[in-house]
Amino acid sequence: MNCRALVQSAVCVSLAALVAPALHAQANPRFGRWLLKSDAPAPASNIMTYEPFGAAGMKVTIQSVNAKGDTTRWWYTTNFDGTDMPVTGNAGQTHASVRPVSPLVNEIVNKKDGAVTQRLTNVLSPDHNTIAVIYMREDTQGRTTGVTFATYLRIP
Repeated sequence: MNCRALVQSAVCVSLAALVAPALHAQANPRFGRWLLKSDAPAPASNIMTYEPFGAAGMKVTIQSVNAKGDTTRWWYTTNFDGTDMPVTGNAGQTHASVRPVSPLVNEIVNKKDGAVTQRLTNVLSPDHNTIAVIYMREDTQGRTTGVTFATYLRIP
């Protein structure tokens, strides 16, 4: 390979490294930071951060601050294929899986030591500025024991 070919190759690799993350980010409108809509007084808050992971996946990070100001942070990754992935930092959850139901809806299944504990339906609004989540808790027999709802707003 001559010098010119080496330079062209290096430039192509460098451009690909710069352009690929931008293209990946455009591919998933969920990427960004999302604040839980809540009436809880400060310092209480809950922020979800969605960022690119791998070729087409996503890293999900949750950071919560309770009324006392104590912060918890946990995360997992997904390739949107329904595969159980390890959860780091959440004592109540060991694995999570995500599968798309439609372009705006994902199903998330949370597990603790192999047993399903919660099913979430995560719905992105058509304008891509709101995420609504239905949380359905399950017992060891797979029966729904509770349902809660949450709304997250995109943080600009």
